[in-house]
Amino acid sequence: MNIHVETDRLLMRDIEATDLEGMYLLDSDPDVHEFLGKNPITTRQQAMEAIEYIKGQYTKNGIGRWAIVDKNTNDFIGWSGLKYEEGLRHFGYYDLGYRLRKEYWGKGIATETAIESIKYGFEILDLKEIGGAADVTHTASNIILKKVGLRFVDVFEYEGELANWYNLTKEQWLEDNDGQS
Repeated sequence: MNIHVETDRLLMRDIEATDLEGMYLLDSDPDVHEFLGKNPITTRQQAMEAIEYIKGQYTKNGIGRWAIVDKNTNDFIGWSGLKYEEGLRHFGYYDLGYRLRKEYWGKGIATETAIESIKYGFEILDLKEIGGAADVTHTASNIILKKVGLRFVDVFEYEGELANWYNLTKEQWLEDNDGQS
C-alpha cells in the first residue's frame, strides 16, 4: 500500500482494486453526481474501469487521485488529490479535486484532504501552480476551493454548463503560509 499523506484521522493512498465496492458506492450515488453531468455509474465494472483509469494516471503522469480512508474504520470515504488534466481547459494543468461518499459530506474531509494535496503538490512535486474548477451552482465545492487558497480567475463553459476556474501559484501559497513550505 502506497500511503502519501496521513492526518490524525485519514490516510491518503493510491487507489487499489480492493477499493472496488467503495468506488461503486461513491459513483453510483445520484447525489454525488449532481454536478458531474448527472450520470452515475450503474455497474461495478464501471467502478473498476475508473480505478484502472486512475492507476493509469499514476504511471503516465506520476500523480492521480488518491483514496481517502478512515484510519479508525478503514472505510473508503472517497478520493481526493491532484491529477494532470488536459481536456477541461485549453491547456494542461494540475487539477485539485475531491469526491466523497454522501455520508461523509460536511465533516471537513474535502477541505482537509485538499489542503494536504496542495501541500504535497508544492512541497513534494515542486509544482508551479495548481488549478481547480467547480460548477458555478455547486456552492460547497466553490467554498472549499476558496477556503484552501485557490483564487477565482474566470467562468468558462464545459459540456454545456458554466464552471468557475480557480488557480493558485506556489508563490501565492508560500505568501499565504508565511513562506513556510
